[in-house]
Amino acid sequence: MNTLKTTIRKYMQLITLFSVAVILIMVTFILVMIEQNRAYETAVKTFSQIEQILAENQKELADAQQEYTQTCIHNAETISRIIENEPDIVYDTEELKRIAEITEVDEIHIFDNTGRIFAGTHPEYFNYTFDSGEQMRFFKPLLEDKTLQLVQDITPNTAEGKLMQYSALWSRTGDFIVQVGMEPVNVMKITEKNELSHIFSLFAVSPEAGYCAIDAETGEIIGATLAKYIGRNINEIGLTIDNIQTNTHGFPATIDGNKTYCVFKKADNIYLGRIVLNSELYQQIPTISFLLAACLALIALILSHAATSYINRYVVERIQEVNQKLRSISDGNLDESIDIQSSLEFSELSTYLNMMIKSLLDNSKKMSYVLSKANRYIGVYEYNPHMNKVRFTEYIPMILGIDADEAERLASDYNLFKSFIDNIRRNPVPNEPGIYRLSEQAEQYVRLEELDENNKIFGVAINVTSEIIRRRALEFERDADLLTGLYNRRGLDNKLASLFKKPEKLGFSAFVLIDADGLKAVNDTYGHEKGDIYLKNIARMIHNFGPKSSIAARQGGDEFILFLYQYDSEEELLNAIHALEGIQDWGTAQIDDKTFVRLSFSLGYSLTKTDMTYSELIIEADKRMYENKRRRKKDGKDTV
Repeated sequence: MNTLKTTIRKYMQLITLFSVAVILIMVTFILVMIEQNRAYETAVKTFSQIEQILAENQKELADAQQEYTQTCIHNAETISRIIENEPDIVYDTEELKRIAEITEVDEIHIFDNTGRIFAGTHPEYFNYTFDSGEQMRFFKPLLEDKTLQLVQDITPNTAEGKLMQYSALWSRTGDFIVQVGMEPVNVMKITEKNELSHIFSLFAVSPEAGYCAIDAETGEIIGATLAKYIGRNINEIGLTIDNIQTNTHGFPATIDGNKTYCVFKKADNIYLGRIVLNSELYQQIPTISFLLAACLALIALILSHAATSYINRYVVERIQEVNQKLRSISDGNLDESIDIQSSLEFSELSTYLNMMIKSLLDNSKKMSYVLSKANRYIGVYEYNPHMNKVRFTEYIPMILGIDADEAERLASDYNLFKSFIDNIRRNPVPNEPGIYRLSEQAEQYVRLEELDENNKIFGVAINVTSEIIRRRALEFERDADLLTGLYNRRGLDNKLASLFKKPEKLGFSAFVLIDADGLKAVNDTYGHEKGDIYLKNIARMIHNFGPKSSIAARQGGDEFILFLYQYDSEEELLNAIHALEGIQDWGTAQIDDKTFVRLSFSLGYSLTKTDMTYSELIIEADKRMYENKRRRKKDGKDTV
């Protein structure tokens, strides 16, 4: 069977080769021109934005400096009036610091008539004068003209070299000079915004292009989106000033070994540049799709006359046949199958389309199965003997408690995964169909459901840990006695009601009523806390008592109920009860590290009868327990 490629290749090869070569050359040339023009237009827009940002930042800086100057003078006047109203605070450094905090200044300095600091918030500056440094000397004219109000530009202070802005003026009385210092935080932030490094950082979000600023005279790179180029000369990276000056609409260049396209524009005494890698500039864009469509149409016109008969015979008619089948399938006839054997390609296409149809059917069943099982986040897995690997959703590792490495290992071999699931199924949760405990060490529970179709396993896993724990906690709080951990009255009633619904499964059974005779003596002798320990010892003794099944509960106070069931004979049941009677006077309880007391309790029992309810049986056992209690009291056996 010849392939479709072999059938038409000899008629199309020469024409196609010639046509594709011509079209590719045309498309390549057009695309290069389009992309270079787009690079230039983008660069012009960006340069305009940079210049606009510079202008706006300059205006913002001027406004901020003027506002800051007025604030400095205002703060100095305010502090001067405060001191004039309360002259004594001038020597109170802590009070001046408080005033500085209120007025939002960093430093306050008080000068005398000679220009010497004698008070303020910073004692370390005391005795500094207007002659103590260039920064201090700025305010010396105040000594000659008391009407002056001076504000210094941002400058390092004399003592620490820290950037500060100082203002000073005379008090209204003319007795002292008030100088305040403020850190020009806002002005410095706005100044930083005006730097080229900051502006270029705003344009560093696009990976396809880089921006730089070059000194027009020296060729030094004074700003760039990539810090490694700042400070270097353009000659070092492959550019020259002549290229930048003469190619105003852009030019190709090799920068640091990378082919690029560059566009530059002069702004004052610098050149702003945009540099794009060729690999980014000439990448495929939507225009290529249009041009390729035009190329294919052109090729189709050229080849139509030579290849029409062959295409109609081996392609068109077969495609029409496939379309008819697909139309039938899209209308809902999923029982349709496709079988075209005119060429190897159509044979393979038929096979894959039939496989796709079957997959659609399988997915529909699987989706229906999943939706019927859960209405929350679930994990899904799938494997079969024909596919060595296991496919599962992202929630499976989390739900099954496995890390990424273990998940990868299990996914690589379905036998490993199947063995892992089988191990989980060996830990079923009693009375919880389909729910399993992940391990004996961790209290984690998962619901597992599987759909098996011809050994193709589709499984669903749901984490039900929180539900199981919450329900068990609620059941324990509802049905358990908090002191002993045994069932309380309600828990016992619920358990018995459930058991007596199926009396045929109880076997030989009996109720045993137990009363802790020695509780009062322990309470009176050792205290109620020890009495609680005494009751816990009795609870431990009857919990899971006997060789068969049992239920133990605390009725309240010192009374307990023990229900024994599923014994094979009455004799076996009575032997268990007699064993309990045998330790009425022989058991011991440790109530602290050094103290042991004898367990003393009375008991009475009632064998289960079909004509009596379990409530009546408990009453009968209770009567016998009190008879036993009276006999023990008479014999002196009810003490510890």
